[in-house]
Amino acid sequence: MPLLPVQHGSRHERNRRAGTENVPYIVGLATALRLSCDEAEESNARIARLRDRLVAGVLESIPDSQLSGHPTQRLANSASFLFRYVEGESILLNLDLLGVAASSGSACTSAALEPSHVLTAMGYPHEVAHGSLRLSLGRENTDEDVDYVLDILPGIIDKLRRMSPLYQG
Repeated sequence: MPLLPVQHGSRHERNRRAGTENVPYIVGLATALRLSCDEAEESNARIARLRDRLVAGVLESIPDSQLSGHPTQRLANSASFLFRYVEGESILLNLDLLGVAASSGSACTSAALEPSHVLTAMGYPHEVAHGSLRLSLGRENTDEDVDYVLDILPGIIDKLRRMSPLYQG
């Protein structure tokens, strides 16, 4: 099947696109890629250090919590937790009210009420997978951001567990 033009009005790019290339944007993109590649190793190491502090702090301060996935072979910027006796959506609402952006699963399942199919495929029971929280870090995050989450998250989990009919703590 032949490719159809995405813009009409000219015969550039073998009749597939009108107009000329945006050279400043192309140069800007190339510069951004070069800078990103030059800084990637150092940036990933810093972000991984923040992630490891976050993981250790959550697991130390919140009973019945666990890290999902492999403990070391993971993306430098991501930590995914499971909290028994709470719903991930409730955690998200509480974090959001305190200015923390987070997720309870992948973006492609954000509207679903079912637990993550990935977590259940990994063998986590439905009731545990429902209490998932994914925190992602980026180049703008700091030690203070991790400290803030470690300061507020245990209280959020405790409050939600006290409201849960399943919790016997």
